[in-house]
Amino acid sequence: MVILGGFFFGYHLGFLFNMTLSFLGEFKMQYQTTIAAIATPLGRGGVGVIRLSGPKAYEIAEQLTQKSLPVARMAGFRQFCDADGSVMDEGIVLCFPNPHSFTGEDVVELQGHGGPVIQNALLARLLDLGATAAKAGEFSMRAFENGKMDLVQAEAIADLIDATSQAAARSAVRSLQGAFSTKINTVLEKLIHLRLHVEAAIDFPEEEIDFLADGKILALLDDVQDSVQAVQQSARQGQLLREGLQVVIAGKPNAGKSSLLNTLAGHERAIVTDIAGTTRDVLHEKISLNGLPITLTDTAGLRETGDLVEQEGIRRAIKEIEQADLLLLVYDLNQGDEPLQLAQQYFADHLEPKRLLLIGNKCDLTDQVAELSDYQGFRHIRVSAKQDMGVQALIDAITAHAGFQPEEDTFIARTRHLDAMKRTQCYLSEAREQLVVFNAGELVAESLRLAQNALGEITGDFSADDLLGKIFGSFCIGK
Repeated sequence: MVILGGFFFGYHLGFLFNMTLSFLGEFKMQYQTTIAAIATPLGRGGVGVIRLSGPKAYEIAEQLTQKSLPVARMAGFRQFCDADGSVMDEGIVLCFPNPHSFTGEDVVELQGHGGPVIQNALLARLLDLGATAAKAGEFSMRAFENGKMDLVQAEAIADLIDATSQAAARSAVRSLQGAFSTKINTVLEKLIHLRLHVEAAIDFPEEEIDFLADGKILALLDDVQDSVQAVQQSARQGQLLREGLQVVIAGKPNAGKSSLLNTLAGHERAIVTDIAGTTRDVLHEKISLNGLPITLTDTAGLRETGDLVEQEGIRRAIKEIEQADLLLLVYDLNQGDEPLQLAQQYFADHLEPKRLLLIGNKCDLTDQVAELSDYQGFRHIRVSAKQDMGVQALIDAITAHAGFQPEEDTFIARTRHLDAMKRTQCYLSEAREQLVVFNAGELVAESLRLAQNALGEITGDFSADDLLGKIFGSFCIGK
């Protein structure tokens, strides 16, 4: 029996060894290529950067310059030569040897002149010399796979590039520097510590002390749940900074919708006239209100009309209304309209306080004061878009609707991060029920394992290949 057991153990160990070799072989094959890409936006500029990464980065760069390369992290002036030796361009060469580079591989940056013709010609020359055109996000993917950064930090690079406000940029930098990752890893350590206690209670049932019922494990579980909830709250603020809020202005013609758009945008974005139906299409404007990125949408006036063009504008307006995070129903205080009746008439399916803000415009033409109030359970504010009366109160109301309260330590976050934390909380709640109600150690342990896997998806400690491909595929070429 001992011999037979040894045989199976040896067979199993050999199988794992072969599988490990196979995995390492695939990993090596994946990164034996040297990739190249233009790292600066295409267009005219003083400088254009092309990046090389991989085992042959130095060799290819030497063939391009026909000279030895400068020492590591020291700029050197070189000429970039074509196959016949003619000079294509000239500029700066920077070398970053592995593992002390962005990707963890040998990296060379070529800083030439920033014109699309010369940049594409240089890239084509590098490909002729043996480089492979990089895919979107492949540089960051290699940095992640080589342990130079975790998944949150890699995503923060793209978020920093795409930031639409200073607050979003600062938050992205904090994520890039590891602020978000540190919070997640701290919770993961607590979760692992909790799992150890539960596993010990399961593995030593003969002990006289019932570890599952002594209160310590429950206290640790409550602490983990509180920690996840705290990170969730910060992450929601980070998600708002990254994705912003979709705000749609709707109402009858000549209510002042376009004037309100222009006032909030700070410039004359929409045409304003006394003629009803001036706005016939959807107008989008990206702005920042109290630091919150907003996509503000002006729509055609809602009314019955026989004009085919205006009908199409109204159809598009209704489509925007259906997709909005927040609706601003603008009505003219001088016309005696009842705002909730207008809301019921034009978008009854979206008549809910959390999505609707009632705005009485042109208060400067009445004896009514610009102020925020409650109107039958809905938030209501009187403004004058043209005279800029009550506008700041409106801005505050919009950001309050989003629950936006940025703090100095806010980090950038994505929807997938919040989804992972939501699933983590669900598994932790299941673990708590199994512990308190059923005292079922094995089920508690399984729920905690699933919670750890869900939380680990955020930093990439546990993630599916298709998830990684989707994340890095959203990056720009050269990153």
